[in-house]
Amino acid sequence: MATRTQDFGIDVAISRKLNSRYDPDAERQVIGWIQQLTGQNIPLGRENVQRTLKNGRILVELINAVYERTPNLPPKAQTIRRPVNPNTGNAPFKQMENIQRFLDLSEAYGVPRECLFQTVDLFEARNMAQVLATLLQLGTECQRNGFQGPVCGPKPTYSQPRQWTEEKLRAGEGIIGLQAGTNKLASQKGMSFGAQRHIADIRCDDMTPEGAAVISLQMGTNKFASQKGMSFSNQRHIAEY
Repeated sequence: MATRTQDFGIDVAISRKLNSRYDPDAERQVIGWIQQLTGQNIPLGRENVQRTLKNGRILVELINAVYERTPNLPPKAQTIRRPVNPNTGNAPFKQMENIQRFLDLSEAYGVPRECLFQTVDLFEARNMAQVLATLLQLGTECQRNGFQGPVCGPKPTYSQPRQWTEEKLRAGEGIIGLQAGTNKLASQKGMSFGAQRHIADIRCDDMTPEGAAVISLQMGTNKFASQKGMSFSNQRHIAEY
């Protein structure tokens, strides 16, 4: 741990991105909850939180308090001998062992494995945002398991399975899904492109028999100027005779 090299290149970008996900509001919620259950004072700030929780002793004390105040533990958690005594040594592997004990007890309590942080995320401050996420998920599982005390984290969600009869399933086969298209939404029906757009209000009278004998101007006309009466190649006298 002490010999870990400094981040370079893309590792620096990854570290900055993970640190940007650290939520101060979630930090205050988690730290307040830990202080209520353990009585331990944890200063605010990402580095202060990491430095205080790094040895894993407070985390073990927290999970012991959660187990003690949960009357109906999950079946897997009931098989664990309690209380769990944390290691008090200052050796790095002893402190990391405390963190791993907390993670194992949290998983037995009901925290999904994919929600757990890695030991190095806390011990080496790799991903403190994930540490807060795990503690919030532990608070959610406390609400699910009927924990008798203060909690934190979002409310738990529960599965709501649906039982469909064979008749309902057969009826659904005759319904065309929206993936096949629909004509119930907005469309271009009734729209005409390229039509005339009159600026003035033009109205046409009904066609009469008299109008049938009228030649439209589109057929041509002889009412405009023409070359009628003009003669070409005639003499053009300069003087008046």
